[in-house]
Amino acid sequence: MKLLRRALLALSLAAGRLDRAPRPAVMTGGVAVGTDPTSPIVGIIGSGVTGQAVGRVLEMLGFRRAWFDVDNDAARRAAGIYGGVVVESHADLAVADVVVLASPALHAEKAARFVAEGVHVVCLSDDPDDVASLVDLDAAARRHGVSLVVGAGVSPGLSGVLARHLASRLHVVDEIHVAMHGTGGPACARQHHDALGGTALGWHDGEWIERPGGSGRELCWFPEPIGPADCYRAALADPALLHLAFPEAERISARVSATRRDRLTARLPMLSPPHREGDRGALRVEVRGSVVGGERVTHLVGAVGRTGDLAGAVAASFAAACVSGRAEAGLVISGHDRPLAEWMLRSLADVGVMLQEYTGVATGGSA
Repeated sequence: MKLLRRALLALSLAAGRLDRAPRPAVMTGGVAVGTDPTSPIVGIIGSGVTGQAVGRVLEMLGFRRAWFDVDNDAARRAAGIYGGVVVESHADLAVADVVVLASPALHAEKAARFVAEGVHVVCLSDDPDDVASLVDLDAAARRHGVSLVVGAGVSPGLSGVLARHLASRLHVVDEIHVAMHGTGGPACARQHHDALGGTALGWHDGEWIERPGGSGRELCWFPEPIGPADCYRAALADPALLHLAFPEAERISARVSATRRDRLTARLPMLSPPHREGDRGALRVEVRGSVVGGERVTHLVGAVGRTGDLAGAVAASFAAACVSGRAEAGLVISGHDRPLAEWMLRSLADVGVMLQEYTGVATGGSA
């Protein structure tokens, strides 16, 4: 039955591509990905700002795309722009090779269903509780022989890739500190609002510490044109995932930029609706440690761009890693596997993500 459903979806994709000019194969991480009718099928759940960015990058990479959104008209608009077909239910995507969860709803329940169907899953959720539930699906993913990527956006996601890139230069990694500016779209902006009103977790000298969201002000310098911004603790998933990827690190923290108004209203309903298209965002990752010989060093790297575009590039690249076999079966956390992180960097460069590295001498502290 599953083979029949996949064949029907493939026929729909073929029919949907008749009016689209064929695209040449492109390179991703040194591997050519074609656009022929036998290329992998990637399901995209969610056709908002980030979901559309995922679809755009998948189109560049030559993957066939199938869309689902609770707003069927939104899914049709996305498919009309970036190609692919629209399905009537997320269950119809169980015949895809990989499914990218880019919707604002919690992901754990849907991810569990797709894993049980033997489908690779890429999750962009950054809700701490949802991420914890996703991590618990590791055994199920291993049992079914599929990859479950948890934290495939900017933070978490790109943050782990960059942290591993910097950690590879060090003999010992002591500290990892992440800061993010900007949101991808309305749902992301609401999550940012809620996170500032929640309880922030940080890893400090072997134990978890809890601090109120909106505390711990730190002036962080992001890549231009963003520049400096005040950043604060928030209820974020990055520290927990980075701790799994870098258990040797003694201190791990994550912050988000916020205005005075953001902090004052964080525990109230949003006073005004967020912008539909999100805004320009940036990520800054700082890794501290020592090289062979004991010298203490600090490395910093960042990325800037529309937040949804950055998240879409990361998620699409992880989807490519799943279907190519680069991502192992079971739980996949950004930055845990060095070869995968290095491949992700090349893939992200291929689809237009540019990094900026800080130089100079770091001063001051971060907690």
